[in-house]
Amino acid sequence: MGGLRGDPRGWRERARALTAANPLVVDIGIALLVQSAMTMPFVVPRAAGLPPATWAAYGLSTLTALPLVWRRRAPLAVFFAVLAAGALYGLSVDGPGQPLPYTGLVVVYTIAASASARKRLLTAGVLLAAVPVGVWLNTRSVRELTFTLIVFTAAYVFGRLTDARQRAHRVEAERAAARERARIAREMHDILSHAVSLMIVQAEAGPVAVRTAPERAEAAFDAISATGRDAMTQLRRMLGVLREGDDDGAAPREPQPGLAELPALLDRVRAGGLDVTYGTAGDVRPVPEAVAATVFRIVQESLTNTVRHAGAHTVAVRLTYRSGDLDVRVTDDGRGTQGSRSGGHGLIGVRERAAAHGGTAVAGAGPGGRGFEVRVTLPVPAAAEVAG
Repeated sequence: MGGLRGDPRGWRERARALTAANPLVVDIGIALLVQSAMTMPFVVPRAAGLPPATWAAYGLSTLTALPLVWRRRAPLAVFFAVLAAGALYGLSVDGPGQPLPYTGLVVVYTIAASASARKRLLTAGVLLAAVPVGVWLNTRSVRELTFTLIVFTAAYVFGRLTDARQRAHRVEAERAAARERARIAREMHDILSHAVSLMIVQAEAGPVAVRTAPERAEAAFDAISATGRDAMTQLRRMLGVLREGDDDGAAPREPQPGLAELPALLDRVRAGGLDVTYGTAGDVRPVPEAVAATVFRIVQESLTNTVRHAGAHTVAVRLTYRSGDLDVRVTDDGRGTQGSRSGGHGLIGVRERAAAHGGTAVAGAGPGGRGFEVRVTLPVPAAAEVAG
């Protein structure tokens, strides 16, 4: 039974998508619905002494509802057409009245929800003049005047609320797009800066190795090739989720690299001549895929900074699993804070990634004031929660 009921939010989203894709069909449906409501006084039995329900009067009521089909494309023109049709009905025939000004309420709501401020002001001015005239020609009742003004005000307020909600949705969509662009920019920065930095280091060492140790030169060129291929693979993997599904299937939707890919990452750095050690401490347990991908990128960016700026000989990567979090440390023996590593997009990206998971990131001098260390703490749930 739960599957039949479905998700109310999902139904709303599907209805909104259907409305956006078929606005004319929706407007025709609204016009038919309004016409159905206006038909009721013509089909119910009428007391003696009331105006007769003639076909001429019914035809004019249909003429009043017909302009609603174009309410979105020309709301102000539809408003004046509805007013003119209503005036013609009231002045030319003595037919059944309506309990509510249905067509007027729909068009006022539409203008309030989608028209410019100038058109809304013009509509309000015309209504303030037309409503008292219409009431005077009909019943000359203060009660009817008050009721009519209240319902038109309510339609206008509902239209403005709809406009505010739509504006909020658009703002949130723009913010979501901006966050996604920032995420993609960070991913591409991490992938490309890491790969290019390693390739530059290996390429600079290649000519020296050719003269002194040809076997090392061959290994360096192999490492350059492997680094480039890995970068291309990661870029295709990342950008694949942005594509709608190509015919050639060239962009597979694969997960981002995680903790299992860390050893391969460290091997590529070692191929550039840097001595890299890797260790874990605490109760090693599974972590969410998003956290694992963040750890991989943080280690990748930290190693890239070491290769580019530190002039280090060794670097240590250590993951410490604690009861409620994961501590990530990347420590090198390079120039420390004397280098240009106190800022830049790399460390900013590390902090943003940590903050996105509710964690913290600190970068500065290593133990004893020597070298440089990046320290990141990420909240990590228990293994049972991750499995669930």
